[in-house]
Amino acid sequence: MRILLAADPILPVPPAGYGGIERIVASLIAEFRARGHTVGLVGKAGSPAPVDAFFPWPGENVAGRLDTLRNALALHRAAARFRPDVLHSFARLAYLTPLQPRRLPKLMSYQRHVGPSTVGLALRLARRGTLQFTGCSGYIRDLGAPCGGDWAAVPNFVDVRTYTFSPRVAPDAPLVFLSRMDAIKGPHLAIAIARASGRRLILAGNRPVAGPDAAYFDREVAPHLGQPGIEWIGEVNDVRKNALLGQAAALLLPIQWDEPFGIVYAEALACGTPILTCARGAAPEIVEPGKTGLFFATVEEGVAAVAGLGALDRAACRRRAETHYDVQVCAGQYLALYRERIALAGA
Repeated sequence: MRILLAADPILPVPPAGYGGIERIVASLIAEFRARGHTVGLVGKAGSPAPVDAFFPWPGENVAGRLDTLRNALALHRAAARFRPDVLHSFARLAYLTPLQPRRLPKLMSYQRHVGPSTVGLALRLARRGTLQFTGCSGYIRDLGAPCGGDWAAVPNFVDVRTYTFSPRVAPDAPLVFLSRMDAIKGPHLAIAIARASGRRLILAGNRPVAGPDAAYFDREVAPHLGQPGIEWIGEVNDVRKNALLGQAAALLLPIQWDEPFGIVYAEALACGTPILTCARGAAPEIVEPGKTGLFFATVEEGVAAVAGLGALDRAACRRRAETHYDVQVCAGQYLALYRERIALAGA
């Protein structure tokens, strides 16, 4: 199969540091090529992913009308040159506009909340049977389905083989917060829970440098850093992330928004690390309460969840990652959708 993937022009594929969607695309490239498929990529100039054909976006401003037009035309030219059997976009839906009337099978994958107006326009332009939507979770799929069109859920994933399973950790193993230091991720609540539990907390992730979240960090997080038991280590690469999660008693992530998926959940499970989080967004799909993690809504409930860590099963965490959130599993789900869409487009 000839598969053309598209990622937003914001970060390279794969990213050097933070960049969840770009990691997903890079993993799909590697897996598809390992299965014998020919893969092209439309991405940010300089993307180092090994592909059979690469097409750089001419514009990097995803909100700009001129760059949107330039990128839509560039995607059209890339499809004409590569001649894919299927086009799978993780980029902006608007970039598909010139290709919608064509018979080319197309998948548009959403990793974020869905706008009904853009979906409606795409459906009006699309040739019948050629356009499929996917969400990175059932939560996103269910948000998108009322907008119209065919929707499926394929979860985000990791390559489980690259994560080391830790069947046990030290009795004094730390709690780990691994995410951006934004208010919606709840690092201030993680600090409060760790302190009230008498547990050490390691915070890892990049801090905001401007805007409301920078002020939040300075006000709610920074004063606690360096205090006994509270350590911030900044952004971590894949090697450090593997070690950090593997030696953690739990991933403590008190999200304050409806998370579309959260790849860090899959990363933690792959290491055998249980998850303590809030039951929002896609989290209830991922965490099996009492087995691979626990939910809480308040600091007090978070403290109780920390106290209940002994009842959770690290081996069950790893199995959950292997059966639900591994690249081999999820790539197979995408390939099945490609074949269905190719059959429908040719009917």
